[in-house]
This record gives sequence, structure tokens and C-alpha cells, in this order.
Amino acid sequence: MLKFTPKRRLTGGVRLPANKTESTGKSIRRGLIPPRLIVSTRQQRGPAAKPIVEIGQGVLRGETIARAEKSDGTDVHAPTSGKIIAIENYESPLLSKVALELCIVIETDGADLAIQKRGPIEFAATREDRIRQIASAGIVGLGGAAYSTAEKMRGEPQIDCKLLIINGAECEPYISCDDMLMRESPEQILDGAAILQQLVGAPECIIAIERDKPQAIDAITLAADKLDLDGLRIAELPSIYPSGGERQLVEVLAGVEVPSEKYPSDFGFLCQNVGTAYAVHRFFRDGEPLSSRVVTVTGAAVAEPRNVEAMIGTPIADLIDACGGYSREAARLIHGGSMMGFELSEDSLAVTKATNCVVAAAPDEVKSENREWPCIRCGECSMVCPARLQPQDLVIAARESNAQALTELALSECIECGCCDVVCPSHIPLTQEFRKAKPLVQSLEELQAFSDASDQRFRLHEERRQDATIAAERQRDHIKRALSHEERRAEEIRAAVQRARQRKSETDGS
Repeated sequence: MLKFTPKRRLTGGVRLPANKTESTGKSIRRGLIPPRLIVSTRQQRGPAAKPIVEIGQGVLRGETIARAEKSDGTDVHAPTSGKIIAIENYESPLLSKVALELCIVIETDGADLAIQKRGPIEFAATREDRIRQIASAGIVGLGGAAYSTAEKMRGEPQIDCKLLIINGAECEPYISCDDMLMRESPEQILDGAAILQQLVGAPECIIAIERDKPQAIDAITLAADKLDLDGLRIAELPSIYPSGGERQLVEVLAGVEVPSEKYPSDFGFLCQNVGTAYAVHRFFRDGEPLSSRVVTVTGAAVAEPRNVEAMIGTPIADLIDACGGYSREAARLIHGGSMMGFELSEDSLAVTKATNCVVAAAPDEVKSENREWPCIRCGECSMVCPARLQPQDLVIAARESNAQALTELALSECIECGCCDVVCPSHIPLTQEFRKAKPLVQSLEELQAFSDASDQRFRLHEERRQDATIAAERQRDHIKRALSHEERRAEEIRAAVQRARQRKSETDGS
């Protein structure tokens, strides 16, 4: 495999303890079938799918149990065979929070019977139909952001894909699911990458991996040499957090800065996670929709940290039991890594497609509560911000609920990486403030959009009213002209009659 040299250095970022070796000492555990699955009907950013099963109905592995009704949604499938025992709301972790979602509860039967014989899926005739195949397979980005893969691939039809980036950077501390997947299934990942490359018509594909994953780099390199794929190269990235961010990858690999409120796809760049590439391979080669994913289960409170292939809907408590259970009391349960993850209130919550890691942190792993001091305007936060923002100004606007200032300071570009928190000498919870402020900005944008729509409706109403007024005036003018014409005509007739009478009178008099 040819090596690719990054074109730029990462803007900002910090070096952090990886805390990954604890979970990479054992192979991925597969075959776990919990007694009950709680499968959320919303597994990606965007709308939930609509259940198409009923309580008491039996289902088989791979069967569609909820169908997307919009283009940015994805279908949801049964991860194993069993019976539907409930369709109701449960708390579900997705993206950066826990929310009530409509879930389908499956009582598993342990047989793991599939709906059909496994086998290759033929490519649809057109690109749009192939993208629909991806959506029907329930495939989303497995790096944690959970964007619909089909929606990302669809992009702007008039913009050609110049570069496909397969993201294996995995820069977040504690998370090692991508690392282990690359070690154990490199050929499947590369085959999925080749399928994605063919689907989007990209002339070049780059596999991006941080240098602290030498075993993954070696495995991918050997598999690439064996498969002899055209247009495929590997890029070794420095182990700096957050080098695995989508915009950061485009900047480092392509030397292109994606402007505010734009997406990499607007410039011909498509990023997909290695787990997503693996899911694409499993669907097109084996006929398996995305109904499971590899999850890192780690933290000092876990007896045997490792990676587990978990069915979507698996309660987190079952994952921890599969890793030997708790070795001691967990001070905090975190969904995701230690930087961008968020706290869970209980381990009964179920795995979603956005669950890449669960950290059961012991007390000595949890950051102690430090007293917050006033900002000293040192500028360290702006120096490490990969989005080139000014966190010291943003936090003031956030605490003042100044939505206008937050918009002008581009809060929407914050990726909530937490780099500013790490370096802040005053221990100000910057990222926490930004997360709380984002709904305020969104509300302002929605209010502005409503105001703009109202203004547009008013202008159109005024234009219609003015058009009606002008039309009425024209009608009145027309009527006046018609009346004037009739009056002149009547006057002419009266004058003619008068002349005729006068001549007659003169004739009679003579």
C-alpha cells in the first residue's frame, strides 16, 4: 500500500493519555445474546423510524422492524430472533444526551435465526437506488456522530466526490473499538471502503490512522497489499486529539479548510468511519443489515475491559457482565470517551448505533471538583481550539444568554471536543456552557427563520394587495372612460336631434 503524506498539521488540539491498552489486550468478544433487547426506533441524527411490527409478533435476525419515512432516516432491524413484547418509550442514549424515544422491546429466544439465507446483495442499477440500499440496511456513521450514511453519500448531486476518507484515527481516550476492528477484520474494512469508493465515484481513498495504533496500521497495510486495490493509500496521523474530527481530517489530509456553515461534502470530500466501511461490507457481501456494532467496555471499575460485538438494544448492564462485571463501585458511567462522552444515570440504558464506548470510571479516574476561578485571559483555550474559535468570549456570551453574540462568535462550529477544558487554568467548564447555550442559538435561528417567513408572507400579501388596488383603479378608469364615451355619444345625439328640430322649425316657419 502506498503511504500518503498529510498536507497540513492539525490546528490546535492536545496530547492526552490514551488509556486504550486496558481494552486491547483481548480479542473482540462475539456471540453475546442478551435475554432482552430494547431497540430504539431512532438510531441516527434525524427522525425516528415507524414501527411495522406488533406486540406478540415473532421476528428473525435481519428483519425490518421499523421503517424510515424520510430521506434522512434509516430502517431499524431485529438484531436476533425472538418475540416483540413491548413498543413504548424508554430513555435512550444518542448523540450527546439521553432522551425518551419510542423503542421496540424483543424477548430473545437464543436461536439467533436469520430472516433469509446469508449471501451477497446485488448492486442496484442506479446510484440513487444504491444509496437507498444503504439506508434500508440501517447503516449510519459508527464513529459516534450517527449521521445517516446514505444521506452523507447523497450530498450535492452536482458536486463530484474527489476524496473518500476512511476514518480510523480514533483519537478519543479510552475508545479502542476501531483499533481492534482494524486488527481483526482489515480485509473486510478495505472491501467495504472499496464499495463506498465505487458508490460515490471517488478517484482516491485514504485510510487515516493515528500512529499510536501500529498493529492496526500493519494489519491494514498487509490486507491492502493482498487485495491490491486501486486508488487506496494510508495516512499515519500524529496522536493528537481531536485529529479524528471530520473537518480536521479534511484540513490535515487535503489541506482544505471547510468554511463555517459548510460541510466537507460541499467541497467533494466524504468521511466514513472504519466501522461503517465494515458494515457496508457485511451488508453487500453477507446480506447482513446493521444490527450490531463493536463497543469498548472499559474503565477501572470494569473487571475485564475489552471490546464486545453488541447487538443494538443490548442493555449496558449486560455488556459489563460480559466483561466480568464491576470490579468495584463505579463513580461515573460514561457513554462515549472521556472527552466528548456524557454521563449515564444507570446501566439499564441500551446500546444504540452511536454507542462506541462505555466507561465505568472508578473514583480515581474521575476529575475532582475544582474551584472555578475568574478567567485570566491567557488565551490557551483559543490556541488549542481545532475550530479556531474564541472560547473565552463564547463563555461570556453563553452565561449572559446572548444569542446574537453566540451566533456572531460561531458557536455552531464548536465540536464540543473539550480541549479548552483541559488547558483552562481557571477550571472553567467551557464545553458544558457551550452545550447548554447551543439550544439558545438554535431557538434564535428558528425565531429568525419564523420572522423571515412572516416578513416574506407580509411582503407577498402587500404585493397582492397593491396589485389588486392597481387592478381596481384600472377598472375604474376603464369604466370612467366608457362612461365618458357614452356621455359624449349621448351629447352628440342630443345635439344632432336639436339641430334637426331647429332645421324643421325653420322650414315650417318659412
